[in-house]
Amino acid sequence: MSTTDITVYGIVGSLRKRSWNRLLMESAARLAPDGVTVTISDLLGQFPLFNEDLLGQEPPAVTRMREEIAAADALMVATPEYNGGVPGVLKNAFDWISLPLGASVLQGKPVALIGTSPGRLGTARSQFELRNMFVFSQSPVMPGPEVVMPFAPKCFDEAGNLTDPVATERIGILFEKLRGHVLASRMEAAVR
Repeated sequence: MSTTDITVYGIVGSLRKRSWNRLLMESAARLAPDGVTVTISDLLGQFPLFNEDLLGQEPPAVTRMREEIAAADALMVATPEYNGGVPGVLKNAFDWISLPLGASVLQGKPVALIGTSPGRLGTARSQFELRNMFVFSQSPVMPGPEVVMPFAPKCFDEAGNLTDPVATERIGILFEKLRGHVLASRMEAAVR
């Protein structure tokens, strides 16, 4: 492993097995440049509804996702847009993962947002909501380029591969920005 290699933990905000955003995350993982490894989580559907009565007795899926995020250099979230906002299952997961306050595995973890939707606005609104949520956890969200793909059915071939050239280019740039942020953080930590 090179000193410029990074690991990215991917979370898909849809539980549907072949959702547009699952296809987008799988395509992003294939598009990752040399030295960028993407692991896609399969834990989201195992999270119970957030309940403060369960704090300190979190289910194994919550503990495991915390550990996997902590081990990764960065986070990539592929979000759909449901009713003009963040899917409940994704919000629920971040309610769990953002704890404990002030010592969350999300604190300082760089985040890249991508998403696709059949609608005309793509996932602009859900990504806006996620950006606000990550302010709370003090997670730096890459400012761009935005990957908010509208008209999802037209962006993939029959095998589920991303065919949209603009999205493909933007995902590549987003990976390089993530890598740049991670490497700058490593250099800063080494100087301290």
